[in-house]
Amino acid sequence: MRPNLIPFADIPKLPPRASDANKGDCGRIVVVGGSRGMAGAPCLSARAACRSGAGLVLLAVPKSIWDIVATKLDETQTRGVGESQDASFSEHNAAELQKICGWGDVVVMGPGMSQHSGTIKTIQELVDTCERPMVLDADALNAFGGGRAELLFAAQKKNTRRELVLTPHPGEMARLLNTSTEYVQNDRVQAVLACSDLTCAVAVLKGAQTLVCDGRRLYVNRTGNPGMATGGTGDVLAGVIGALMGQGMPAFEAAVLGVYLHGLAGDFAAQKYGMWSLVAGDLIDELPYAFLKHSMG
Repeated sequence: MRPNLIPFADIPKLPPRASDANKGDCGRIVVVGGSRGMAGAPCLSARAACRSGAGLVLLAVPKSIWDIVATKLDETQTRGVGESQDASFSEHNAAELQKICGWGDVVVMGPGMSQHSGTIKTIQELVDTCERPMVLDADALNAFGGGRAELLFAAQKKNTRRELVLTPHPGEMARLLNTSTEYVQNDRVQAVLACSDLTCAVAVLKGAQTLVCDGRRLYVNRTGNPGMATGGTGDVLAGVIGALMGQGMPAFEAAVLGVYLHGLAGDFAAQKYGMWSLVAGDLIDELPYAFLKHSMG
């Protein structure tokens, strides 16, 4: 581990909210995700962002699943975007997505997007050109795997004022670092530090004792449980972090607090349902209690 890497133990406080606040003051979050058969993933991110204090949330998906997500979500605006023949995002519609992203204060991108070639090009173009703070998860990370992480580095050097958070699980981290999952798990601290250095981003390495690193500080999370090892919990985390950033928190602090509250909600869900029956939606239902407990100290 880098000798001057500073351990970070203090959990940040929740973003303050003025007594006369309106929805426009509390962050506009754009979630970009989804593809045929993967409508649920971006919905989880959008719902989590709503439960984490975001004032407004807009979900952009390929047109063919637009009706599905609009039916699943009550508090979220939805947009259907032009798509390829395989019902995933097409590189020909990157400009349309760029305009949608410009509406938001923060962009959460990746859940359920697929790894089709046109989608990968769309992701890479958006990350290169979008000036909004971003949280990249799932397929938005895979678009930069296999030796393409230098594209993230170049995008961050181009957009020097933009904050970027990456939320890989060990397999996605291995792809970003162009190595093996075993290597990542054998030295998780070195892996998360390498990822932050390689991409100029705040890196969140998910798993037991999730790590958050900005290249200078390291946070080791103590909340959470094995019941959270189920599909969709990472999509929830991305939405939580995006919402906290939209309320004005710096990227590293938002990632630390998001990871902590996400794990705490998972602990509440495990107490209620048991670890074997826990599903990602349970975390969203328990987020209010996690936020409340943290707010009360």
